Amino acid sequence: MFKNAPGTDDFLKEYNDCLTGLAAESVAPGANRIKPGTFNDLITRYYRSPDFLGPSDRTRTVYRGVIEAWRKKYGDGKVRDLEARHVEAMLAEKLPYRTAANMLRKRLNALMQFAIRQGMTDKNPVLSTKHYKVDGTGFHTWTEKEIAQYEKRHPLGTTARLAFDIMLWTGQRRGDARLMGPQHVKSGRLDITQEKTGAKVSLPILPALAESIMATPTLGLVFLLSEHGKPYSKNGFGNKCRQWCDEAGLSHCSAHGLRKAAARRLAEAGCSNQQIKSFTGHTTDFEVARYTRAADQQALSDDAGKMLMANLRKRLAIENDNLLDKEA
Repeated sequence: MFKNAPGTDDFLKEYNDCLTGLAAESVAPGANRIKPGTFNDLITRYYRSPDFLGPSDRTRTVYRGVIEAWRKKYGDGKVRDLEARHVEAMLAEKLPYRTAANMLRKRLNALMQFAIRQGMTDKNPVLSTKHYKVDGTGFHTWTEKEIAQYEKRHPLGTTARLAFDIMLWTGQRRGDARLMGPQHVKSGRLDITQEKTGAKVSLPILPALAESIMATPTLGLVFLLSEHGKPYSKNGFGNKCRQWCDEAGLSHCSAHGLRKAAARRLAEAGCSNQQIKSFTGHTTDFEVARYTRAADQQALSDDAGKMLMANLRKRLAIENDNLLDKEA
């Protein structure tokens, strides 16, 4: 008999102990019993729902970490008693870390939406609160000058250059870049399933990327191998990207910034949001907007001005033609 509720960390520990033959502690009658209508009750149900089980393992780990930290203090509270003022106070506890506060707000919003469907409440007070404005634009977006600087330091044929080219010319996250290999190449395209979201993306292998792949020996199922001839781990690849950037004198640049640079280039080329999403795998226009803020504003405004003037000239020509018709 398990003494902890299914879906909780303590339950998983009990279950693993059973598998390994470890004796469980004796169960005290009524101990750790989850009270109906509490957030402990809600969270236990939530962990078994498609809402939580749908995202990737990596995303679920992040979500669970946020929820469990909050649950330690508020798990015994009644779901129906939660009000907007309570939520605002909970978020304020995270300050000065605004991003952490916003992350908690998102998780509470998801929990309350689920609670409504479960009949545990008829309102979502999180919707009455506001997220904190976060200064800055996140990871730095690589400029063309910085891209050229990296390419000069890491020439074609090196692992450092191939890793760079994969991320820049596919616009994918570093976690996906480290797993790409010959098995993903089909009819001149890269067909991948994104690790974070599970989205399937099919991308053309552009000439610059093809040249880089051909210039770098491939000995396994992945393009990028460590000095030991093995695929990089998540942390190992992240550390290596950091090293390669530092070697190029680009300590302020990052692997994630290359994804933003790819989106910037697509925006500067005049691609629509839908086209950019099809390339990067983003699902919303809001996400694309965050990534394309570094697009060449001057060039885009010039294009907008040209389009405006062309439309004005067209309209003026139509008005003149109508005037001549009337005079005739």
